[in-house]
Amino acid sequence: MKVCGIDLKASNAILAVIEKKDEESVFIPLEIKKIALDANDEQKEMIQFYDNISGFLKVNLINKVVIKKRAKKGNFSGGANTFKMEAAIQLSGICDVSLLSSQSISSYEKKNNVIFPKEIKKYQEAAYLTAICS
Repeated sequence: MKVCGIDLKASNAILAVIEKKDEESVFIPLEIKKIALDANDEQKEMIQFYDNISGFLKVNLINKVVIKKRAKKGNFSGGANTFKMEAAIQLSGICDVSLLSSQSISSYEKKNNVIFPKEIKKYQEAAYLTAICS
């Protein structure tokens, strides 16, 4: 099963794809590492983001998407862009989409000796952790 972990930051959906086989997770290095939502107040930009994320999920035969949850209020709350991107991803209908809390991800990382693949970029680490925790 292919799982895409997504970390939504500012106007970017940061992506990390893994293949889960039994108890093992293998990172799949892909050319596309993030998809941006440029001018989020324009309908055509939202449609473009939707098309880009849907296309990515289809082309890479993703079975499941897991998005790292963001706080809805407070100091560490996500911006409006991140919630718009989340909605577009959930509405894609390509595969199952679920949310995973930061606490669950931190707990998993503490209990397991997570070794990041050499091919992964530093900014993809949160998306990778989100994918392997699913």
